[in-house]
Amino acid sequence: MGRIARVEYSRQFLKTLSRLPKEVVRKAQEKENVFKENPFGLSLKTHKLHGKEKDIWAFSVTWTYRIKFLFITGTEVLFLEIGTHDIYR
Repeated sequence: MGRIARVEYSRQFLKTLSRLPKEVVRKAQEKENVFKENPFGLSLKTHKLHGKEKDIWAFSVTWTYRIKFLFITGTEVLFLEIGTHDIYR
């Protein structure tokens, strides 16, 4: 898999992002840039979820924060949620 050409954002993602501390938002922007270059870069710790979310993926923003996303196509993704491990529930 190569570069990500387009990232779309769910309303939930944008709403939550707007409420996060500025430092987390800045780090999320940095990680998004890394993600666009290589969605499976080692620093992202990208992983597929299980159970009812078996078609959804996630990657690390910080030790605490994650972004959940869905591949729309091989080069397009939808960011679903950003948050702590609670987003997995």
